[in-house]
Amino acid sequence: MRATVLHGAHDVRLEDVPDPAIAEPADAVVRVTAAAVCGSDLWTYRGTAPLASPTRFGHEFIGVVEETGRDVHTLRRGEFVLAPFNASDNTCPNCLNGMHTSCDRIAHWGVPGPDGHVMDAGQGERVRVPMADGTLVGTPGHPAPEHIPSLLALCDVMSTGRHATRIARVAPGETVVVSGDGAVGLCTVLAARRAGADRIILMSRHPARQSLGREFGATDIVASRGEEGIATVRDLLRGRLADAAMECVGTDQSLAQATGTVRPGGRVACVGLPLGVTSYPYHRTFSAGLTVTAGSAPARAYLPELLADVWSGSIVPGRVFDREYPLERVADAYAAMNERTVLKALLRP
Repeated sequence: MRATVLHGAHDVRLEDVPDPAIAEPADAVVRVTAAAVCGSDLWTYRGTAPLASPTRFGHEFIGVVEETGRDVHTLRRGEFVLAPFNASDNTCPNCLNGMHTSCDRIAHWGVPGPDGHVMDAGQGERVRVPMADGTLVGTPGHPAPEHIPSLLALCDVMSTGRHATRIARVAPGETVVVSGDGAVGLCTVLAARRAGADRIILMSRHPARQSLGREFGATDIVASRGEEGIATVRDLLRGRLADAAMECVGTDQSLAQATGTVRPGGRVACVGLPLGVTSYPYHRTFSAGLTVTAGSAPARAYLPELLADVWSGSIVPGRVFDREYPLERVADAYAAMNERTVLKALLRP
């Protein structure tokens, strides 16, 4: 079969790799219907997070179960499933507490797993999924074509947006700031609207993203950055600041901006992968008495509720995908996202 392999900075290749097979009784094999390129993949693509060796890539995928091991009891062949961006058993104490990203047996796509096998990754034609009962979530039936992008968005970016609003404790009627207009930031806007926020300020300098942000629920757009951006938020709010802010980029500038836009006693949630964070605005946090929370989203915990919303049509997060590519053009998809001519690329094997 074919799969995406990253060899180094700006070196993405589609290669022939061995077909996946059941290796453990709890495994399933999934035929990929759609996969995505994630903004976090670009850290490695750019060389910011160097690779020790060529590595399979892709942690967002959906598809159809083709085969199951003898210990898989909740899935059947032919079932359409969603895969969160990490594998988990869904039974350990951390999973039962809703922290699947801290599962005692956590496994990540594309790297060696706790079962001793190298994990397949989602940007390919098929994937061996360990702990399939705990990892995969089945849909009520086979989805209509128009649901595919939104179901794929649940695997990471929409679940991350949902996590941002949960750990920021966004409540109905509140005013919030979203720092970052990538797919995660835009999904956080959608999640904030879903949570009942009354005013949602999106920090964005890109017209197309601003437009989608407004359609997702942003009431205000601030294009300026740093202290100027903070001052603009204060002016919009007539001298006040927001109840909460959600940092969705993972850079020093975005973190400082998020903490600067929140009122004393407010909350900041950090969900951007922090590979660009080298310092922390502790003085502002301390002096304003802010509550700061952070962490990778336990997507598996959010999939059932978000799946219900997508299935009913109440949210359409798949609109963050603004271009589709056949799998053989995966290198073009990476390049376009790196050049910011594409917000988020959907791959079709």
